[in-house]
Amino acid sequence: MTIKIYNTLTHEKEEFRPIEEGKVKMYVCGPTVYNYIHIGNARPAIVFDTVRRYFEYKGYQVDYVLNFTDVDDKIINRAKETGETVHDIANKYIQAYLEDVEALGVKKATHNPRVMETMDEIIEFVSSLIDKGYAYEVDGDVYFKPRAFEGYGKLSHQSIDELRAGARIQVGEKKEDPLDFALWKKAKEGEISWDSPWGKGRPGWHIECSAMAKKYLGETIDIHAGGQDLTFPHHENEIAQSEANTGKTFANYWMHNGYININSEKMSKSLGNFILARDLIAKHDPQVIRFFMLSVHYRNPINFTEELLESAKNSFERIKTAYNNLEHRKQSSMNLTEDTEEWFGKIDEWKKQFEKEMDDDFNTANAISVLFEFIKEANQYVQLEQTSTEVIEKFQETISAMLGILGLEITEDTSVLLDEEVERLIEERNEARKNRNFARADEIRDMLKEKGIILEDTPQGVRWKRG
Repeated sequence: MTIKIYNTLTHEKEEFRPIEEGKVKMYVCGPTVYNYIHIGNARPAIVFDTVRRYFEYKGYQVDYVLNFTDVDDKIINRAKETGETVHDIANKYIQAYLEDVEALGVKKATHNPRVMETMDEIIEFVSSLIDKGYAYEVDGDVYFKPRAFEGYGKLSHQSIDELRAGARIQVGEKKEDPLDFALWKKAKEGEISWDSPWGKGRPGWHIECSAMAKKYLGETIDIHAGGQDLTFPHHENEIAQSEANTGKTFANYWMHNGYININSEKMSKSLGNFILARDLIAKHDPQVIRFFMLSVHYRNPINFTEELLESAKNSFERIKTAYNNLEHRKQSSMNLTEDTEEWFGKIDEWKKQFEKEMDDDFNTANAISVLFEFIKEANQYVQLEQTSTEVIEKFQETISAMLGILGLEITEDTSVLLDEEVERLIEERNEARKNRNFARADEIRDMLKEKGIILEDTPQGVRWKRG
């Protein structure tokens, strides 16, 4: 089955057809590096890393570009506040970003371009737009004219007059139309700047991504992705300036992930519900955070609460417990041939169902549901009187493959209890109950439950099984 992607540009799911057979050119808007990233920034990092992983799983070679905005008003203001240079601020928070997303299982990008390192290409791009009549210079600033570009508003699905109604000219701006946006900004006194044909200055925000995408991926790319908040004006402006410059389609597919709410409220500093990714990583298993982020379809909003994260932790533990139960059962399994091929066929069908959900616009939520149905099958298999080592290994390989697509893994669990250890703890629990030490008895029951051991008190005594 082919992969289908919901394209923000058309508001439809479309069959993915790469520009070049077997390759994917993918550009993801990265952070403005003036502070540590919050969990809203972490979501696109995780989501589009998973998209990349699935393409690679399907055999594609993915050229994955994620940029850093390392020149910006926020960075300049932070440098003034701290007395550090813009370079120092940018370097500090780029390193912090890479550490945070690595902890969350995000693979390294093919390229991580920075504005400061792409200045020649940006200046050349702006010059070309002026030469083609899409941009103009006034007193050291350069502006792009959206009205000169036919089709402006096609990504956000708004007419140019609707967009015009909400546009304003700020104090000090000398643009001809409120819709016009800055490609190049004249340097202010004491600010970091670069020489250009229009005098010293620095790029506007939107132009950088167009220049970087063109430099590293070419004039037309397969996928451009980012948070929903970037649809307008950032991505709309990228389309206009890129297609005005080249006369070609900029990106064939546009993907946008939904917002994160905190306890059902929009995350914002003013509400005091702003959560930094590194603070969450310090408090919780990063794999659980990633699992939580992928438990909702990427286009839907996701509500973050400690309770929901705890639920995600318990769900992820169920998967690990099933895997470890398979590992334990393997110790008493045999190399059976009877029914092996039949079980192989069943397992392959589950894998195909998982892929079917991922093929449908990378629906990780439904894929995870398939994974849970699959581990139910695995749990039932280990309860059989006779089991095959090969079938058990096939179950384990498939669980690992499904998790790998999601960027998750099961590390070797040295805490899995052997049968004799379980028996010893049950005996200790029996003694505790005789001595009316119910707190200790409950503690042992809970500890065994965490290890996937289910106790059943029967008239004949305590029975146990791996759940």
